Amino acid sequence: MRILFVGDIFGRPGRNLIPALLPKIRAEFSIDITVVNGENAAGGLGITPEIVRELLKQDIQAITLGNHTWRKKQFVPVIGEFEQVVRPANYPQGVPGKGSTVVELIDGRRLGVINLIGRVYMDAFDCPFEAAKREIGKLKGRTDAILVDMHAEATSEKVAMGWYLDGLCSAVVGTHTHVQTADERVLPGGTAYITDVGMTGPHDGVIGVQKELIIKKFLTGLPSEFEPAEGRPCLNAVVIETDDKTGRAKSIERIFRQG
Repeated sequence: MRILFVGDIFGRPGRNLIPALLPKIRAEFSIDITVVNGENAAGGLGITPEIVRELLKQDIQAITLGNHTWRKKQFVPVIGEFEQVVRPANYPQGVPGKGSTVVELIDGRRLGVINLIGRVYMDAFDCPFEAAKREIGKLKGRTDAILVDMHAEATSEKVAMGWYLDGLCSAVVGTHTHVQTADERVLPGGTAYITDVGMTGPHDGVIGVQKELIIKKFLTGLPSEFEPAEGRPCLNAVVIETDDKTGRAKSIERIFRQG
């Protein structure tokens, strides 16, 4: 199975890159299934039902989220209606939505997708390591491969998750920092890993936001409304190939494309 995972889609600039670039990338890499992180798809903060539908129309099979899951109030009551959308599995019990899903291809192969959120330099959540083991246990025997999106700030926490899950899932891909790292590899147990896939959106700002606003905030300490930057839209992603018999990763490759 060849899986395309697209890093944090940021605002309209990021969303515009999906129809512009995904068909070419899918053809180039013979992609079987596409997963994206969409937690910043609505103006850089959150996602809406309309944007979920817009993304799913682009032949995207699953959407992961993160710390901005609940930013758009209109999305909260309907998140459970979207089987293809997963929010962090280590959110407290009782919140809407689900932490994992299974996507089935036309040929019958199935991919399990799990979303986690880190706790270092983030809000207090349940343990992502325990949640990961729990969700993988639910998916074992039901899928041919399992992809984990670890949405976290600290590099150490993401690296630790990669080693913790090595051999238990097909891939652990990091999101949240919006800067693509160059540490992609297949761990000894057969789990593909990268600390951060990067961002899909405007790369001439500060992690997607207009640079003038962020610089002013650093200079003055005063709060300001964040707006998506303009200029040089780019897509960051990874392609992961797995063995259909074992579920082990065979390779992981970084992708960077300008719009």
